[in-house]
Amino acid sequence: MAVRIDDLDRKILTELQRDASRSLDEIAKVVASSKTPVWNRIRKLREAGVIGRQVVELDAEALGFEACFFVLIRTSEHEAEWQRLFLKALRDRPEVQEAHRLAGDIDYILKVRVANARAYDAFYQALISEVRVHNVTALLSMEEIKSTLALPL
Repeated sequence: MAVRIDDLDRKILTELQRDASRSLDEIAKVVASSKTPVWNRIRKLREAGVIGRQVVELDAEALGFEACFFVLIRTSEHEAEWQRLFLKALRDRPEVQEAHRLAGDIDYILKVRVANARAYDAFYQALISEVRVHNVTALLSMEEIKSTLALPL
C-alpha cells in the first residue's frame, strides 16, 4: 500500500536527505512548520517504512579506500544453490557497496570500494574461489562525478 505524502512531508524528507543530523527545530524552521508536527510526520514516515535506518556518510578516500571498481559479472549458472552461494559471498564482503541483478547481457554489477588495485585483486581472487562465474570485467572509476542516495522528491 502506498503512503500518502503531501508537500510538507516532501519538504521534511528533502531536508532529512540533506542532513538528518540537524535538530527538529532546524528542520521545522526550514520547512516553515513547528517542531511537534515535524516530529509527528517523521514518526509516521518511519512507521510506514518511508524512512529507513539512519547512517553516517564516511569519506572513503580519507579512510584509505581510494579505488572504486564497477564489476560486471556474467554467469552460466542460474540454479538456486549457485545464487544462494553468490549472494552470501557478496553479503559477506564489506568491499561490495552495491550489487544489482541486471536484465541484458550482464547478469550482475557490483560497486566495490578498496584501497588499491592489489586489494581489488585479493577481493576478486576470494570471490572466484567461492563461486564460479563465466566472465568478470572490472572497470576502475577514474573520477566520481556524482554520488547520492537522495531521491528526487
